[in-house]
Amino acid sequence: MPEITITDTDGRRATDQILDVREDFEVAEGMIPGAIHIPMGELNTRLGELDRSRPVIVICRSGNRSARVADALTGAGYTADTMAGGMIAWQRAGLPVS
Repeated sequence: MPEITITDTDGRRATDQILDVREDFEVAEGMIPGAIHIPMGELNTRLGELDRSRPVIVICRSGNRSARVADALTGAGYTADTMAGGMIAWQRAGLPVS
């Protein structure tokens, strides 16, 4: 599973699906505008919410959970990357949150 930078993620937001796998209480602190929120524990039952024909960039708080989810998505036939540093790095860089 490839790991991409926050800069790469920001540049691909308009074309790729951003999947936020954090828990509800974490997302309450802000998420990337336009991201799809599916907590990691719900992914198996909500996989149909993702478009298999579009790449997925998986994000979490720091990058650990997203790496596991990106691996699982790749195994399920999706093209998936993980964002290095997670939302901690995104917010430190001053990138937009909603």
